[in-house]
Amino acid sequence: MTINLMDVVGRISYKCDILFRVIDIKEENGRKKVVLYGEDFRLIADAPYEDLLLIDQMKRMELTQEFRSLEEQSFRLFKQDIDLLKQRQEYDTTEGYKMKVNYFQLPGRVLHIDGDPSYLKKCLSLYEKIGIPVTGIHCNEKEMPQRISHLIEYYRPDILVITGHDAYSKSKGAIGDINAYRHSKFFVQTVREARKRIPNLDQLVIFAGACQSHFESLIHAGANFASSPSRVNIHALDPVYIVAKISFTPFMERINVWDVLRNTLTGEKGLGGIETKGILRTGMPFHSENQK
Repeated sequence: MTINLMDVVGRISYKCDILFRVIDIKEENGRKKVVLYGEDFRLIADAPYEDLLLIDQMKRMELTQEFRSLEEQSFRLFKQDIDLLKQRQEYDTTEGYKMKVNYFQLPGRVLHIDGDPSYLKKCLSLYEKIGIPVTGIHCNEKEMPQRISHLIEYYRPDILVITGHDAYSKSKGAIGDINAYRHSKFFVQTVREARKRIPNLDQLVIFAGACQSHFESLIHAGANFASSPSRVNIHALDPVYIVAKISFTPFMERINVWDVLRNTLTGEKGLGGIETKGILRTGMPFHSENQK
C-alpha cells in the first residue's frame, strides 16, 4: 500500500476514528512521518507512515454518513432559530402585523480567515446558503498575526473568524502551557492585533480557534467566542453556526451564550464565549428596482 499527498487515511492505532487528509510526508531518522489534517474536524496530527490505512471511497462514505446526518440536523435546528428571529423582527417592525412596512435588513458582514482552503470552501458554501455577506481569505496560521491588521482595515468586517487547524500535545507541556499547542499562540497573537485596531467587543465580534485550542488565552486576548474549553475537537462548520446566530440577532439584543452553542455540532465542550450584542440592523423604506 502506497500513501500519497492528499490521500484520505485513518490511524490504525486509533481504530480509524477520524478521517484525515495527508498534507506532508517527511523522513526522520530513517522513518517516514506524515502530517495529517482532519477531514471533518479542525485537527492537525502527526503519525508514523506504517500506522496509516488508506480509506477508499466506499469506506469514506460509510464513515462520514454519521457526520453528514449530524450536519443536516444541526442546519435544520439552526434554520428554525433564524426563521424565528426573522419572524419576531417582522412582528416588531410592523407593530404586530398592523402596518404594511417595506423594510430591509443588514446582517453582519463577516471576514473569515482560515488556515485550510478546503474547510474555507465548505464554510463559504454554508454562509451563502444561510444568506450572510462574507469574505473568505486562506492564510497560513503562522502568517495571520502579520496580515490581520491590513485585512481588517481593507474589509471592515462586523464579525471576524480566525480559524484553521490546532492540536494539544501532552509531550510538549501541561494543558495550561500555550506552547504545547500547535497553532493557539498564533490565533492569540492574531486576536490581540485585531483588538489593537478595534478594541470594542461589540464593534468587532471575534471567533477564534480550532480543535483543542487554548480557550482561556483566546478569550483573554479579546475573542468573544473561542474553542476549545474541554480541549476537544470541533467540527469544521461550527464557526459558521456561531457567526450566523450573531449576524442575524438585532443589535439592540444581547445573545445568551447557550443560545449560540446549542445548535452547533460540538456544543459547550468544544466552544464557549461571553455575552455579546447582535449585529443585525433593520432599515426602511425598501424600494426594489421594479417599483416605480
